[in-house]
Amino acid sequence: MASVGKGLKHKTMASAAAEEIRNRILSGVYSPGLQLRQDGLAADLGMSRIPIREALVQLESEGLLKILPHRGAVVAQLTADEIEELFNMRILLEPFLFKRSAPRLTDEDFTALHAVLDRYAKSIDELEMDVWNELNTEFHLLLYCHADSPRIILTVQNLLMECDRHTRIQLSNIRGDRERAVAEHAELLRLCEQGEFERGAQLIYWHIDHIREGLVTLLRSNPSVKSA
Repeated sequence: MASVGKGLKHKTMASAAAEEIRNRILSGVYSPGLQLRQDGLAADLGMSRIPIREALVQLESEGLLKILPHRGAVVAQLTADEIEELFNMRILLEPFLFKRSAPRLTDEDFTALHAVLDRYAKSIDELEMDVWNELNTEFHLLLYCHADSPRIILTVQNLLMECDRHTRIQLSNIRGDRERAVAEHAELLRLCEQGEFERGAQLIYWHIDHIREGLVTLLRSNPSVKSA
């Protein structure tokens, strides 16, 4: 049993390392293109290289890092074409999840969604970028919570995580998109409550596509814009 406990502790350390490195990437502490050295991370986080190595592999699977020959782990910087692909995957998957889940949302779910939306609007007003992206993810996943499609939801959760850095660009640089984001989330919730699920699914499509189009246009016209 001691070996099992040791394995669980090791797994917990790898998860903790992944969470901390992920937060640093999403907050811009680790900028796109930065090389992350295992020795330096291990010393910084106060743990051995083994959980650090596992954390880096996990973050590569999420699209936040690329592990390259002779360079090791490098913070990913998506091209405009890669951003097209990332958001197109969301466009394909999220309306599907919405149509499966939305008719099953309960009064308790709607209470939670309104609370998240209120906090989201406040974070937009106060320009709290870290908070607004977390709440955006929470709002979307709450909408899809009854889809009974755990693998697709996990994929979408990872996509939302990957989109986090890039959504910051859109909301920070494109005039009017912060207000539009709040309005579209509110309209989506209203459509759910009124049982207009097809219109809600179409709005999700337009909502994601607008972000995609704005980001790609911005990055192609201004390549110096950073992803964090």
